[in-house]
Amino acid sequence: MPKTKVNPKDPASIPKFVTPLQKPPVVKPKPNPNYPTNSYFEITMKEAFHRFHRDFPLTKVWGYDGIYPGPTIEARKDKKIYVKYLNKLPKKHFLPIDRTLHGVGDSPEVRSVVHVHGANVFWESDGHPEAWYTQNYEYTGPKFKRKVHEYTNHQPAATLWYHDHTMAMTRLNVYAGLTGFYIIRDALEDRLNLPKGDYEYPLLLQDKSFNEDGSLFYPDRPPEDAPFPIPAPFIPTIVPFFNGDVMVVNGKAWPYLEVEPRKYRFRILNGANSSTYNIQLENGEPFYLIGTDGGFLTAPVKVTSIQLMPAERVDVIVDFSSFKGQKIKLINTLFDEDEPKRDIMEFRVTRPLKGKDTSEIPTKLAESMDLHEHHAHVIRKLPLSVGEDQYGRIMMMLDNKMYHDPCSEKPSLDSVEIWEFINATPIAHPMHIHLVQFKILDRRPFDLELYQNSNGEILEFIGDPEPPLDYERGWKDTVSAPSGMVTRVIMHWKEHTGNYIWHCHLLEHEDHDMMRPIRVIDDAHPVVQHD
Repeated sequence: MPKTKVNPKDPASIPKFVTPLQKPPVVKPKPNPNYPTNSYFEITMKEAFHRFHRDFPLTKVWGYDGIYPGPTIEARKDKKIYVKYLNKLPKKHFLPIDRTLHGVGDSPEVRSVVHVHGANVFWESDGHPEAWYTQNYEYTGPKFKRKVHEYTNHQPAATLWYHDHTMAMTRLNVYAGLTGFYIIRDALEDRLNLPKGDYEYPLLLQDKSFNEDGSLFYPDRPPEDAPFPIPAPFIPTIVPFFNGDVMVVNGKAWPYLEVEPRKYRFRILNGANSSTYNIQLENGEPFYLIGTDGGFLTAPVKVTSIQLMPAERVDVIVDFSSFKGQKIKLINTLFDEDEPKRDIMEFRVTRPLKGKDTSEIPTKLAESMDLHEHHAHVIRKLPLSVGEDQYGRIMMMLDNKMYHDPCSEKPSLDSVEIWEFINATPIAHPMHIHLVQFKILDRRPFDLELYQNSNGEILEFIGDPEPPLDYERGWKDTVSAPSGMVTRVIMHWKEHTGNYIWHCHLLEHEDHDMMRPIRVIDDAHPVVQHD
């Protein structure tokens, strides 16, 4: 039979599991007399051409060091590193820019700044959205402070990631390819005898759409088949969400990975613009969850499915030892079996075992360091609401404020706070708080209609508090805040002061003002208050 022509625009025409998965390379330090040996790195942001699939033509992307995903940065706990991200991107963007968004206006078309997501870091190195810069620093944003980012890595071993964080451009720059892993290792991890080396893989999950010529497609207007009318007063205009129709793992469309019949460690990141993934092995075998956003759990948790909203990460062990010769798909159970995006990738247990698997699934991981409610100095009630911008477009808002409204979240140094996300919108939002790792306390349903009709004045609960799910019990920096629920998290503000950010990590929402400033202040005696 003649071979069916592959059309990148048509997911049904794309053969699955014919392209091998690739592991991003680890970036190497560069000699620099101004910094300690092996502590200085340079990573160049530039345009390149990438092959998403065996049968695709090359596709224009933007990548760190010209690759997608970018090279993995590996660091050791408490060992400082310094990274200079050089902007060598073109002066014209290849994706549609909405110039009406806050901070765009007549700014240079291509700007960038890098945020290490989950890092405990000085604010000047945090990748503040207004700290952007252009080629050769010709133009810089109002919060730009330094060319070389300093990372203390004063935090436990964890799977972090780095990505573009430019004001009102994050959705486009991340979609173009500006993302990579940042992994911190420590002595505890060294002692745990986990799968490592060839048996450890970071997995970046994203979804993309393509044009027939293989170029990346990103919409310049809302979809015509949206479940509710969305005004598009001009073109290009921002869209309220983006869900691609092709699953991509580490830059490859529906890839496969050949594995040995033994244990593997996977660091899984949802790096999508808007999509949620409910991941599961097709044969129902468990994941042994050993870590979340901020590092190791106290003990492994056996789970069969994990829901990840954008920016959430999990660290899992999968034991393939009983499946020699089999093929096992990683699937997204939010889709039906006949939908292409149900499939994510395929594991092929076809490699011969090189030697006895001596790695372990430990019974104990990290020491417990919980925060308790009675430690809290401040409780903040923070509504997530639906509004409209000046053009009549739907705009999701935080605390009923725009990004540029005066800062209202001003935690005191060394204080403990509880934040209560009151989600009065019709969808869930992944809420990300810069600088800190937090613990989820609970979620509790409230009468959404009563709350909306009272203009947010009456909060009446209609159910008991629900504890975090099994795969959410560790340290987190991003939390799913479901519609009609109050999601409570607790955090300790320590070590750093200055200008940080909290926002929804649905990138289209973040870019359309669902982002607010944080100012951590140096106050040795925080006052007990309930905002």
